[in-house]
Amino acid sequence: MRTSRLNFLRGAIPVLALSTVLLVGGGCKTPAGTDTTTSGSGDTGGTIKIGHYASLTGETATFGKESDEGVKLAMKEINAAGGILGKQIEVETQDDQSKAEEAKTVATKFAADDKIVAVLGEVASTRSMTAAPVFQRAGIPMISPSSTNEKVTQEGDYIFRVCFIDNFQGGVMAQFAANDLKAKKVAILREQTSDYSVGLSDVFTEEFKKLGGTITVDASFKSSDTDYRSQLAKAKDADAIFVPAYYNTVGTIARQARELGITAPLLGCDGWDSPTLVEGAGGAGKALEGSYFSNHYSKDDKAPRVQDFVKAYTAEYGKAPSGLAALGYDAMKIVALAIKTAGSADRAKIKDALAQTKDFPGVTGNITIDPNRNASKPAVVLQIQGNDFAYKKTINP
Repeated sequence: MRTSRLNFLRGAIPVLALSTVLLVGGGCKTPAGTDTTTSGSGDTGGTIKIGHYASLTGETATFGKESDEGVKLAMKEINAAGGILGKQIEVETQDDQSKAEEAKTVATKFAADDKIVAVLGEVASTRSMTAAPVFQRAGIPMISPSSTNEKVTQEGDYIFRVCFIDNFQGGVMAQFAANDLKAKKVAILREQTSDYSVGLSDVFTEEFKKLGGTITVDASFKSSDTDYRSQLAKAKDADAIFVPAYYNTVGTIARQARELGITAPLLGCDGWDSPTLVEGAGGAGKALEGSYFSNHYSKDDKAPRVQDFVKAYTAEYGKAPSGLAALGYDAMKIVALAIKTAGSADRAKIKDALAQTKDFPGVTGNITIDPNRNASKPAVVLQIQGNDFAYKKTINP
């Protein structure tokens, strides 16, 4: 799984107060004279309907489940404080089974529902890029919590994201490898059918070479592969191995690397962020111990808004929140604020309000939506220590 504070000045309510209200789940009654017509979208009587499509089953199921948990927690807080425009938020989540073709099917279903005013999703870039054209044609704002491939928002002016992009994230890890680890030689293992993996590999390569480093091998694998030994055998002389893949693959790669006697740390990105990552690598202290990956936030951040979120999420779900959960939470809060700022559940007006998001104090950092509808925000680097992802540093855009 591309940051800053909100500057929606269309209404009479001061923006800082408005942001604070929503961060604690706020909403206030509709001001007199505010337009609450929907032009055929969102008029569900007592609720405002938001769609969410995610991988609740399939190979990246933890991503979708945790993102949905973050979305639902934000919805609960907003509704408890009175909702938006005098109405409650209703979220309909559909499972795309971790499949791009199913994401398109779900998008088509949502597009046919004139009650849905905006859609959250997807986590994975390939699935977002499959569904985005459907929402663009339908004129429904789509906000991806965590799809980082640069191409996602290029589909059109209704497509947004609240995460940083791979052009930044790949550079973050190249800088960390060169400047912090003092690596001179890095090997890359990329999944050739993943837009996410390919994009990150290309950015890392370009930036690492600029910093004076050498890519010793750039090997590819398929999503269906289970044996990576031939690719890893070529990486034995590397100071580090960059593996921009999802958690369900990384564990096996790490185990096989150690079986070949490779001791160099593995480097990754936000696709590693899953509670099952370490387990897949043989458990705490095993194949992934001491490796690093970039992410959107750290649960150890002492900022009050982060700790308030961690406390609320843990109380709700009985576990600490991942970056995916935090991004889902931020995405829901930003959509709610856009609806409030627009003073309407009209899709086009929500789109216009989303485009003006500036300096929003999110859990994953201060979020500003740039002219390309991407989020400008910092990244953190985490190190795997036992079962924990320990904070190492923050790298700003």
